[in-house]
Amino acid sequence: MILKNLRLFPLALSAFLAMNCVAAQVLAAAAPPTASPAEVRSLNDWLMRMHQASVNQSYVGTFVVSAGGNMSSAKIWHVCEGTQQVERVETLTGAPRSIFRHNDQVTTFMPDHKVARSEKRESLGLFPQLFQSADSRIADFYKFRQDGMERVAGLDADIIMLVPRDRLRFGYRVWSERKNGLIVRLQTLDTDGKVIEEAAFSELQLDAPVSLSQLVQMMGKVQGYRLEKPAMVKTTAAAEGWALKTPVSGFNPMNCYKRSASVAGTGAKGATGDGPLQWIFSDGLTSVSIFVEPFDRQRHVREAALSLGATQTLTRQLHDHWITLVGEVPVQTLQMFANALERKK
Repeated sequence: MILKNLRLFPLALSAFLAMNCVAAQVLAAAAPPTASPAEVRSLNDWLMRMHQASVNQSYVGTFVVSAGGNMSSAKIWHVCEGTQQVERVETLTGAPRSIFRHNDQVTTFMPDHKVARSEKRESLGLFPQLFQSADSRIADFYKFRQDGMERVAGLDADIIMLVPRDRLRFGYRVWSERKNGLIVRLQTLDTDGKVIEEAAFSELQLDAPVSLSQLVQMMGKVQGYRLEKPAMVKTTAAAEGWALKTPVSGFNPMNCYKRSASVAGTGAKGATGDGPLQWIFSDGLTSVSIFVEPFDRQRHVREAALSLGATQTLTRQLHDHWITLVGEVPVQTLQMFANALERKK
């Protein structure tokens, strides 16, 4: 989900956010059967309803994320006026963070360090924005069924199951508020159907009187903070000399960015040299990011595999480059991306 490219809580913090290889032939099966037109329509109707609710619904709520034995919580204010969207997120556990998003502009305040980081990002990776759009390809890789109704945060919610058609992706159990479709609870299920991560509102006020202008003003109050504006330039993998020898079933390239060296975690103020390349793939529901940076013998000590809830991370050296793969997918899927990655120049 896009990295979850900063999920609300730094999930192992790669700034956003059990790996043993399984034989590639186990996963390199033929593409799953194409869904019927009726399946596509039914799934897309639900996804579009949930997507529209996440975009158009104003609310204030507290939600909790449980992953890898850790639990975090935050308060969220979300408001929409026409095409304008503003969010404010205040972490309630861990290091203090105030995160504001105005459309695609995100500012993160870190009061412990008196640092404010301003950057462009499509979303905060919050679970109500999991379903970004109704993509007809999704039904080719996930089976869909309704699974009853429950109350969440005092609201009636329909339960939707999204079951993967192969072992390249995780499944989801989604609670969608019955009246308008807003996602109020989400479980991520591993390939055996076991819950490995859960996020849910513990309290939620819909149609809350949130002032968009007031949140925008708060977002701009950076006095007393050192303002950082990481550079992120859109590019293509081909232009940077990278390609996949074979595609990973269902995952299409979405975006590719070149980041400034200071964002790469060099730790050196005003660091020079190339920063990491981020190549993003998605199957319509979840995403995988491939980060590529020059190999540094001092920082890149050994290849590793990490797992925290649904977020998997795999690192390896490829020639004179260091590769980091991050995604909310089974580790085998990251391994397939790693094995397919090649240098073209």
